Amino acid sequence: MADGADKPLLTDIAARAGVSMATVDRVVNRRKGVSERTRRHVLEAARAVGYLGDDEVLRIGAERALNVTVLLPAGTNPYLRLLGDRVRARIDRAGAGDPFLRCYFIESFNAAALADALRKSAEWSDAIAFFAIEHPEVRAAAAEVEGQGTRLVTLVSNLGDRAGVAHVGLDNHAVGRTAGLLVGRLAGRDRGAVALVAGSRNYRAHSDREAGFLSLIDEMFPGLSLVGLREGHDDAAENYRHTLALLDQQPDLVGIYNVGGSSGGITRALRERGRGDVVFIGHGLTDDTRRALLDGTMDAVLDQDPSVLLDRALQTLAEPGARPDPLKLDIYFRENLP
Repeated sequence: MADGADKPLLTDIAARAGVSMATVDRVVNRRKGVSERTRRHVLEAARAVGYLGDDEVLRIGAERALNVTVLLPAGTNPYLRLLGDRVRARIDRAGAGDPFLRCYFIESFNAAALADALRKSAEWSDAIAFFAIEHPEVRAAAAEVEGQGTRLVTLVSNLGDRAGVAHVGLDNHAVGRTAGLLVGRLAGRDRGAVALVAGSRNYRAHSDREAGFLSLIDEMFPGLSLVGLREGHDDAAENYRHTLALLDQQPDLVGIYNVGGSSGGITRALRERGRGDVVFIGHGLTDDTRRALLDGTMDAVLDQDPSVLLDRALQTLAEPGARPDPLKLDIYFRENLP
């Protein structure tokens, strides 16, 4: 693209191509609603006036790959920030035939904000991958957007089977049972309290993990008492306060399972209180959970590789009607860290 005071404008492209400014904007920003013939005509005009260089025209003008938007919850969850970093890395190294990616962080736990983002993203996107909130507003927006021809896939947390939207993630009920087995075995006690911390039950991934955990503890470790679930909204500060309260109120606490993210708040509380005896299982292999495994504050981390998650989502969006199998669960202990 040209630089300096004489830099060409979109109006120059519109005048040379004989089309409207709206059409030029759609072509340059890869929005939907322009025929292939018009698109190539506008791109040639953009090159002729010096608005785009040869490489840019080649990339934008290649046989149109999908425009894909990724919508993730905002906040302090290190795993979701890592997933966002992986999306941005894919954007930076994209080739001519790769999907055009955009990534936005939406206010966490806000169904109305996510529903609005789905509708707005559909104006540009051929496909949207999003971390779902199980809520009527979000289901209605998803149905509306899919009905208009935009492909959808949910990441990590889905909308439930009745929504009919493809999902890429773990079998979260089985994940919760796995966490229950680890806590029960590692605690090595017939009696004691075990606690759960979650982001929110509005994330189906969290409610499914909770259900799986409770069923396993009830089935295999009936002597362990279950403390009511705390919702920490994937916020380290909230999780820290919840953990301090648990340690104060439950002197017989033997285990904690963090169903969601931001485990750093829990490990901080356990370290401050010197409670290395409490079995702690959490999610997402990130810098903070890696440190906690190494110093013994965490016993195990349940993980789904964010690069694999993104690759599978893009593959699913490229194949309309695909219904992928659950991803493989990775379990990391101090001794098998990559």
